Amino acid sequence: MEIDDDYENVEDKNIKDTFGPQTQNHKKCRGSRCLLLLTVGLGIICVLLLIFVILQHIRVLSLSDKQGWFFMPTHAKNWSDSRQYCRERGADLIIINTEEKQRLVSSFTTNIVWIGLSDTENEGNMKWVDNSPLKQGFWVEGEPNNLGDIEDCVDLNPERPILNNRNDLSCSYEIHSICEK
Repeated sequence: MEIDDDYENVEDKNIKDTFGPQTQNHKKCRGSRCLLLLTVGLGIICVLLLIFVILQHIRVLSLSDKQGWFFMPTHAKNWSDSRQYCRERGADLIIINTEEKQRLVSSFTTNIVWIGLSDTENEGNMKWVDNSPLKQGFWVEGEPNNLGDIEDCVDLNPERPILNNRNDLSCSYEIHSICEK
């Protein structure tokens, strides 16, 4: 009987004046409601993180080159048609004349793409579309090989090592490209 008296005293005690947990005055999160709140909270965090990553990627692509920005046509074309597509939109095939830009472009493309480098004007003398000479090649080992004197245009293959991923190829192949404005 003494134990019952102790429990009665505890129940009668004014617990508002204590420092311990006070569960009587707080609602508990129970079952599916708690799971729903947790799921919504995590979903909001994921969406915000995704938006942040996308904005960072867009910023890198648009501000990485002080002269302009890049875009990729959605359809594969030969080198000449790719260049024409870019020029109709106030751009040209991309010029990659620094290691920094080589690393950047190689990091965001997933397809083999045409770049603005060829020796169509003067066999064996690679020039960019703005007529500037090639300074750094970043070639796949053994390239350019100008196989059969028909490989006059240059592609970038992102599956190869970043600093060794360029290849000369026949300009008639239809692959994707990168334009630079």
